[in-house]
Amino acid sequence: MAAGTSAGAPSTKKPKKSSGGNGGGNGAATDPQVRSRMQRLFGFEKEDLSSWHRFVCLLNRPTDPASLGIFRCLFGMLMAVDVTQERGLSHLDYKYLDGAPVCRFPLFNFLEPLPMDWMYLVYLVMFFGAVGIMLGCFYRLSCLMFISTYWYIFFLDKTAWNNHSYLYGLIGFQLTLMDANRYWSVDGLRNPRKRNAHVPLWNYTLLRTQIFIVYFLAGVKKLDADWVEGYSMKYLAHHWLFDPFKVILPVELVSLMVVHGGGLILDLTAGYLLFFDATRPVAFFFVSYFHCMNSQLFDIGMFAYTMLATSPLFCYADWPRRFFGHFPEFLWPVLPMVTPPPQPSASCLYPSPSSSSTERTDTQTVPKPSAHRFRHKMAAIFTIVYIAEQFFLPYSHFITKGYNNWTNGLYGYSWDMMVHSRSHQHVKITYKDGVTGEIGYLNPGVFTQSRRWKDHGDMLKQYATCLSRTLPHYNISEPQIYFDIWVSINDRFQQRIFDPRVDLVKADWSPFRTNPWLMPLLVDLSPWRKKFEEIEGTLDNQTEVVFIADFPGLHLENYVSEDLGNTSVQVLQGNVKVEIVDEKKNYTLTPGEKMQVQLPAGAYHKVYTVTDSPSCYMYIYVNTTEAALQKNFTKLLEIQEKVRNGTETEPLPPELQPLITGFDDEGSEVNATDPLVRLFLKRQKRMQEAKKRREASMLERFNRFVTKKYYMIRRGFLMTTIAMRNLVFGLPPLEQLRREVDYANMKAPETAVNQNEQLKDEMEHREL
Repeated sequence: MAAGTSAGAPSTKKPKKSSGGNGGGNGAATDPQVRSRMQRLFGFEKEDLSSWHRFVCLLNRPTDPASLGIFRCLFGMLMAVDVTQERGLSHLDYKYLDGAPVCRFPLFNFLEPLPMDWMYLVYLVMFFGAVGIMLGCFYRLSCLMFISTYWYIFFLDKTAWNNHSYLYGLIGFQLTLMDANRYWSVDGLRNPRKRNAHVPLWNYTLLRTQIFIVYFLAGVKKLDADWVEGYSMKYLAHHWLFDPFKVILPVELVSLMVVHGGGLILDLTAGYLLFFDATRPVAFFFVSYFHCMNSQLFDIGMFAYTMLATSPLFCYADWPRRFFGHFPEFLWPVLPMVTPPPQPSASCLYPSPSSSSTERTDTQTVPKPSAHRFRHKMAAIFTIVYIAEQFFLPYSHFITKGYNNWTNGLYGYSWDMMVHSRSHQHVKITYKDGVTGEIGYLNPGVFTQSRRWKDHGDMLKQYATCLSRTLPHYNISEPQIYFDIWVSINDRFQQRIFDPRVDLVKADWSPFRTNPWLMPLLVDLSPWRKKFEEIEGTLDNQTEVVFIADFPGLHLENYVSEDLGNTSVQVLQGNVKVEIVDEKKNYTLTPGEKMQVQLPAGAYHKVYTVTDSPSCYMYIYVNTTEAALQKNFTKLLEIQEKVRNGTETEPLPPELQPLITGFDDEGSEVNATDPLVRLFLKRQKRMQEAKKRREASMLERFNRFVTKKYYMIRRGFLMTTIAMRNLVFGLPPLEQLRREVDYANMKAPETAVNQNEQLKDEMEHREL
């Protein structure tokens, strides 16, 4: 990978008046007419690996800076946009509001956020660093500004970790060490020695290998049985983007063959296909299609566009010269440089000129041979160590055992993207006053801004420690904290992930030891997933089912909502005892047996596992409130259609009069006196808006996208301006500050209307 065809072989295609190629200064030494097969395929000879001296020369071989310069510009631009979006500048005040009792989850417990106005300064430094990288202006300083603030924010909140955020930090770190400002940069305008100067080959080697690792290891991780069998992203095939495939395949095969099979094959092969000349056009098509789809399927910020920007790195390094060389010459002054060829650089090693090169000395200056320096050897050592570390780190979980849960390690550096999907059925936080013995319950997620803590033992320990410091302010002394969290991973049974009997305030945890209070994933029960599909296929549209597995000696305490009717328990494996708390009645159930009585709505019950092996059972229930609501909606829709068609002969009662104007009348849902009619009209209005958005033209969609981004970026920079003013001149009067924040919070009219509508009753009935 260090010097593939695209890495070092000189190109025979050059723009007019340009002799600069990917081979840079050693172009004369490797005549394309006589290159060996290995040289043509990989860009270097096997003799280049025969000794340390030759290997150092290879990695420091002069290479055209054009492709690296274009990537630097694109990466900096994308990171500048990312600061306002996924990094969170637009809503920074919600996350770091001074004085708010918030439990945070840093990688190192000593890390704490700065006061809010200073956090805005941190983000401003990161933004200017990204802009400096884009422009190639004060390049090293800009890189340091970006990565120092980026990694600080990254380590400050583990709940925001993901693979692509980790990748951004790695690329920023690599660019700091590279000479990426040698092409199309402000530094090149300021310093002629840097302008259009060669860069060593290891600059490309690191970036290409990093992207290869992202693709390849993501594919290796997808060899997991859950992915291969189609359970990881099971419901993704229902997205409209896969509608063309559903014309010829049923949705189940689209999920298995296109989503899972296609994703696996693409990740495993993309790095190789991008590397070789013959397969690169095919790779460009599929990789671009893949990332464009991902940009619509997932909320992943700039990741799809960043990966698109990395693809040209695998081309010949002089591709920008050849590409922009096709433009009219009068545009060349405002385009990236086409001519002259790259000039020598002290960062590279130049070989002694051969006899064949003397023929060209009249038209091209031959660089003087350069001796090995300490910097060249260190560059080679760093390249080897960094690549080895990047291959090792995703499999280093045997060292950091404390971060292992049902999946290994902290999510974010293992490249196991989208391999595991989770659903949470039941989360209970119990506290016990260590002095009085009083027992109480906390709302899940209280004092937090994230839900990621539910799946990670290290975060759960931090959360419990934070609660133990916070609850004494609410007259709870020496609190003990217990978590009962039920999770299903990749459509398995809902089961406990942590032992609910352990007080996590006093529980032992170390990053280097296995978590003793982690409950094992019941992988032996995975074959039941086929049975789940069969059971769900026998149910009507109104009946729902939840599959539960529990450990011996434990019990599930559950509450049946008043909205649910006809709720019962049926055992699939093992024996259970069901206790109805209020009635003080017990029912023992064996495999295949179903409760003959319904679980009472609005009351608690307990399900005990009474066998020596895990029990498996399922709740079967009907949301009677939702069913009744849907039935009433159907009747109201029929009445509305009759009124509009003129088939309704009898006058409507006053409470149904708003149905005549429906959602065409701006205030119809407000003026409706009947709660059901009001809810119906709101629902109809939302459905009409959703249909309008789906059927919008490309111009309307683009306008909506731009408007949304404008108000997001606008708020971020207005709030940053307020924070900088506060740091320099101090806080203004509260009334002035309120007006300034209100102005920053201004949104597009339709966005503001949608966000101000609090459809509480719809949320309760899960109607929409």
